[in-house]
Amino acid sequence: MTVHARRLGRWGGALAGALVATAIAAQQAPPLEVPAKSVPVPADVSPQMAKIVGAPLRTNWNIQPKTGEEWKPIAEAGAAALRKLVPGMLERLKVGIEPTTIDGVRAYIVTPKDIPPENRDRVLVHVHGGCYVLNPGEAGLPEAIFMAGFGRFKVISVDYRMPPEATYPAAHDDAMTVWKAVTRTTDPKKTAIFGTSAGGALTLAMVLRAKQEGLPLPAAIAPGTPMSDTTKVGDSFVTNAMLDNVLVSPDGFCDAGAKVYANGHDLKDPMLSPVYGDMHGFPPTILTTGTRDLLLSNTVRVHRKLRDAGVEAYLQVGEGQSHAHYIRDDTAPETKAVFEEIARFFDRHLAR
Repeated sequence: MTVHARRLGRWGGALAGALVATAIAAQQAPPLEVPAKSVPVPADVSPQMAKIVGAPLRTNWNIQPKTGEEWKPIAEAGAAALRKLVPGMLERLKVGIEPTTIDGVRAYIVTPKDIPPENRDRVLVHVHGGCYVLNPGEAGLPEAIFMAGFGRFKVISVDYRMPPEATYPAAHDDAMTVWKAVTRTTDPKKTAIFGTSAGGALTLAMVLRAKQEGLPLPAAIAPGTPMSDTTKVGDSFVTNAMLDNVLVSPDGFCDAGAKVYANGHDLKDPMLSPVYGDMHGFPPTILTTGTRDLLLSNTVRVHRKLRDAGVEAYLQVGEGQSHAHYIRDDTAPETKAVFEEIARFFDRHLAR
């Protein structure tokens, strides 16, 4: 061994020891005490987004239903309110919807009235959010409508089974059933998968599962503020708690919903916490989050893991936005910007 090699070995060992010591010290360090403060609505957002950002904390954010039966009336009440908004979205964005069944799975075909020539053979698969327990039927369609309207793509939205109808892995199975059907009739190079929150996690899990099962992968994906770690690891679970006016707390309703869907299954399984999966070979990915999003860290950690795996990954972060604020109001310019950005990303990566 040369003197240089011996010195390098000693230096490398010392560096490794220092890194370990730093990690241990960080774990043992006392938490930072932050004084209470008022957080105003950012002055540089649109009036529509300012109204959303400045809204009070979500009603009943701290409910903890323990079964699918307890979740059902809550989901139905929320869905009834959302369904009333769908006709206006369809009219403003010039989009039509058609309920269908694909190999036994409920779904909707969401089609813009004007599809540009380059998109006529392209198909997007959508999986909705709702903590695996909310937004059944048409209530799960706003994001799909926005993507079809602003991006002018044909979208197939999966109305997957949820508690009490079924628990894990029902949503995953339904999404994969639709994905397999789509790839039988459409070149996978002309497809993409997208979804927000639980739908963002499902988007990532679908790619992990397609890799495991040797199925075709989409040309690109767009997981929005994904529930990528249901074990609640991540800095923003603390820093954005009680600031995010949608999810509010890591111990709130969404955590309860995910646990009911998991039905005792290991929450660290990459199917439920895809940040722990192997992301090598993933398709190009565009992620969306906001500065007040409780799942900002969930999103950032996925972005970092994709980059470390050599995957092209793009991250867009909305000013002042809490969890999934970009799918709340189609008239907000920030919403239009998010979906046009995703559409441009898809256009670059999907075959024509």
